[in-house]
Amino acid sequence: MLGKLYIVGVGPGHNDHMTFRAKQVIEESDTIVGYETYVDLVADLIDGKDIYRYAMTQEVERAHQCIELAKSGRIVSLVSSGDPGIYGMAGLIYEILAESGWDRKTGLYVEVVPGVSSLNSCAALVGSPLMTDFAVVSMSDLLVPWEIIIKRVEAAAQGDFVIVIYNPSSKKRIHQLQDTRKILLKYRSPKTPVAIVKGAYRESQTVILTDLENMENHSDKLGMITTVIIGNSSTFRYKDMMINPRGYTSKYNIVEAQANTKEN
Repeated sequence: MLGKLYIVGVGPGHNDHMTFRAKQVIEESDTIVGYETYVDLVADLIDGKDIYRYAMTQEVERAHQCIELAKSGRIVSLVSSGDPGIYGMAGLIYEILAESGWDRKTGLYVEVVPGVSSLNSCAALVGSPLMTDFAVVSMSDLLVPWEIIIKRVEAAAQGDFVIVIYNPSSKKRIHQLQDTRKILLKYRSPKTPVAIVKGAYRESQTVILTDLENMENHSDKLGMITTVIIGNSSTFRYKDMMINPRGYTSKYNIVEAQANTKEN
């Protein structure tokens, strides 16, 4: 008898920001699989379960084991930080299943349980930077050629998108964010607001507000658990916040509306 496979997003790492459904399926599962750091994020929820921990670079092995365990009758939760459908394991699981001819209606039960992604959690910490159209780009060129990433950055810069950058740098990747900054400065003011958020909602959390001109001065805060949010032409700083207007001021008189509300 086939089991179940849940691909679970546990959010930024604090149980308060995990969805009810995520907690529910982890509780239902008898087996937990994941990158060791992500497994540690749910340590208080998995006591007594079979646990399979993996290193960062073992995604394919992790995916195959999850599928095989579920096919053997286990109820498996493959845990991931953030949302598993955003630079996570959901894509790889479905690729492997598709190659095997898996049928969603008659085959192994698979469910993606969405979670709060870095773009949500980091934006919440710095204000409202994602109120208008935005693009998300990963600086990791392990699976995507750098030439393609550059094209995407250029297009987002030309389109005046707010840009969210995942995986901005690592020990081996230093030039990527520097190259991205140079491209953006062709289209945006050096004073464009930038937020650098490391370890959102974790004990190691660090939040820095700066601008394109001075972004490189904070390279020591970059890493795999850092997300960078770069504003567009309408983004502005207000004290310790980064705000992107939704556009209401062009349609309504906000001050006048406030006065009318008080009168009523």
